[in-house]
Amino acid sequence: MEVRIYYEDTDCGGVVYYANYLKYFERARTQYLEDRGLSVAGLMNAGRVFVVVHAEVEYRAPAYYGETLEIETTIPEMSPASITFSHVVRERGSRRVVVEGSARLAVTDGNGKVKRLDKATVAALQSQSTRGE
Repeated sequence: MEVRIYYEDTDCGGVVYYANYLKYFERARTQYLEDRGLSVAGLMNAGRVFVVVHAEVEYRAPAYYGETLEIETTIPEMSPASITFSHVVRERGSRRVVVEGSARLAVTDGNGKVKRLDKATVAALQSQSTRGE
């Protein structure tokens, strides 16, 4: 997934504001689902709501206004009721690693009660992208 850096994404020095990477991770997770035929709305309608229970971010190099970032997202760990997404953010032109991070999401029923993932959702999450990437 690509993210173009706009002025609104940066601090007064033209460097991406550190908290924005968590927003980029969220976009990348949503895209990961959509690339596998899933949607956040569809999962919610089926009574499965993902909530972030842990997040980590390691800042490696600054990203600047006008650059384009590429975010690679994988799932290194999954249990019946949680998913860990891993993200590597690179600047598209130089390929330098800008940020690495992860987020563990619990699966709930929308009211905070932990819920198991169904087999079809697990299979979709473990599949390759349907976009042919």
